[in-house]
Amino acid sequence: MKRYISTIALIAIITASLTTLNSCKRNEPAASASRGASPGGPGGPGAPGGSGASNLPSKDVKLANSESRKLSRVVSAPSTLAADEQATVSFKVPGRLSVLKIDLGSKVRKGQAIAQLETMDFVVRLQQAEAALQQARARLGLPPQGEDDRIDPEKTATVRQAKAILEESSQNRERSIQLVNQGIQPKAELDRVDSAFKVADSRYQDALEEVRNRQAVLLQRRSELQIAKQQLQETTLDAPFDGAIRERRASLGEFLSAGTPVATIVRLHPLRLRVEIPERDAQGIRIGQSVKVTIEGDLGQTYGGRIARLSPAFQEQSRTLIIEAVVDNTDGKLRPGTFAKAEILTTSTSDVVMVPATSIVTFAGIQKVFTIKDGKAQELNVNVGRQEGDWIVVDGVKPDIPIVLSPGNLITGQPVKVINN
Repeated sequence: MKRYISTIALIAIITASLTTLNSCKRNEPAASASRGASPGGPGGPGAPGGSGASNLPSKDVKLANSESRKLSRVVSAPSTLAADEQATVSFKVPGRLSVLKIDLGSKVRKGQAIAQLETMDFVVRLQQAEAALQQARARLGLPPQGEDDRIDPEKTATVRQAKAILEESSQNRERSIQLVNQGIQPKAELDRVDSAFKVADSRYQDALEEVRNRQAVLLQRRSELQIAKQQLQETTLDAPFDGAIRERRASLGEFLSAGTPVATIVRLHPLRLRVEIPERDAQGIRIGQSVKVTIEGDLGQTYGGRIARLSPAFQEQSRTLIIEAVVDNTDGKLRPGTFAKAEILTTSTSDVVMVPATSIVTFAGIQKVFTIKDGKAQELNVNVGRQEGDWIVVDGVKPDIPIVLSPGNLITGQPVKVINN
C-alpha cells in the first residue's frame, strides 16, 4: 500500500514539472520581442543595420579652410645644457685654511672673498722685506722711507771720496812731471806718483761699480717687497666671476699646498647649449639663428637662445656638426647638466599644410580632423607636426578643404549645419 502511494506522488511531481516547462517556452517569444524593441537591440536606432548616425540631430559647426604655407625648416636634436664658465679655484700660496665662506649651492659675485688662509707667516715676511728695503736705501744715502729709488752715483759718499783721492793723485802727478822736466825731482819719484794715480783711478772705478751693485740690490729688495705684499694678498681667495658653488673641496683647518682645489664655481647665466646636428640637417644653420629649448619634464615651458659658435668641420665618426648656443638664464631656472631638446629655425623653407589647432581631436592615441561632405561630418586621420601660434602642421589633409573647428563629440556621418562660416 505504501509503495503504491509513493508511486502516485512521484507521477504527480513529474507532471507538474512538465507543465511549468511548457509554460516557460510559450512566454519566451514575447520576451524576445519585447527585448528586440529596445533602443540598441536588433532593430533599434543604434544597432547594426539600423539608421545609425543619420538619425542623430544635426550639429551646428564652424569651419576654416586648411592652408598651404611655407615654413622655415626646424632641426630638432637632443642636447645638454652646460655652464658657460666653470673654474676650480685654489690658493697660489700654501697655508692653513682659517675662513671658508661658501658651501654647496652658494651664490657668489665676481671679486667676492670666499676663503682665507692664516696670515701670520706672510705678515712677518712682509716686515722682513720692508726692513731689507730700508737698509738698501740707507746704503745708497737715501731716506729709509720712500718710493723714489733714483740716485746719481757721482753724488754718493763712496764715489765722492774715491773721486777726491783721484783728483789729488792727478794733481801730484802733474807737479811731478813738471819737476822732473826741470831736473829738480828724480824720475823715480815720478814713477811712484804715477802708480799712486793709477791706484786712485782704480778705486774710483770700483766705487762706481759698488754703487751700481747697491742700486741692483735696492731693486731686488723692492721686488721682494712686492712679492711679499702679493703673497699676503693671495691668502684671500676671490671668486673669478658671478656664479654658484658646484662643489666644495676643502675644510676649515686643513693645510693646503699651493694649487690644492678649494671649490668649483659655475657661471649660471648665460648657459651654453651643445648640440650635435646630423650632416643631412646641417645645411642652412648659421651663427645668430634662434634656438628654442625644451627641458625634459618641464612640460609647456620653452626657453630662447641663439647660435653662438659653429664647429669648422664635421665629426668623422658620427658625421655630425657640433654647434653651441647661448641660452638666457637670468631667472636661474635652468641648471647646468640638464638634458634638453633643441629646435633650430634654419634659413631653408618647405611647403606644409596647416589647420587650426582647435580642429585636432585625439582619441586612443589617434589624431584626426573632421571635414564636411554632402552635409555630413567625415573624419580624416592625420599626423600632427610643428605648431605655429594657433595653427598646426598636419599630414593627411589637402589644402583648401573645410575643416570643422572644435568638433567635440562629432561622429562620422552625423548631419551638420555650418554657422558663421
